[in-house]
Amino acid sequence: MDKGNLVENSVSSLVDALAQRLITKQWMAATAESCTGGGIAAALTDLAGSSAWFDAGFITYSNAAKQRMLGVSPEHFRESGPGAVSEAVVLEMSLGAVARSGADVSMAVSGVAGPGGGSPEKPVGTVWIAWCVEGKADAECFLFGGDRAQIRYATICAALQGLVNRVDALA
Repeated sequence: MDKGNLVENSVSSLVDALAQRLITKQWMAATAESCTGGGIAAALTDLAGSSAWFDAGFITYSNAAKQRMLGVSPEHFRESGPGAVSEAVVLEMSLGAVARSGADVSMAVSGVAGPGGGSPEKPVGTVWIAWCVEGKADAECFLFGGDRAQIRYATICAALQGLVNRVDALA
């Protein structure tokens, strides 16, 4: 598990950077969010004109919603301990967001934002983030510090920065 630090770039500058890249490629983005509760989609739509590159946001806080809206397999909730905070779940969330929207790329997040809900295996601040670009998904695990708001903010920044990096890698 990697220790993630707060990303130095502000959310708005990351959104601007992502928007420019998506507009250039004529791509649409989607989000699949659990622990951020729609915070990534809110950040994206704070930028005027985002309808040109943002298609859909799925807020799937419950496991049932992840299954119903994104097609996450029930087995994935049991594979790495109970719950949705796992690589398998966010990978399926990111693929499901693309498959169930008009998007070309996606970001998916699931984590333990706290203050409760942590365990020795998945302490508060554990967040899995996945990105789907060109039909391929990959994921990273982060351990963010701070309170609930700080963990959610760090997750939003890391998700945005990760997608910018993956789109840049294709250039």
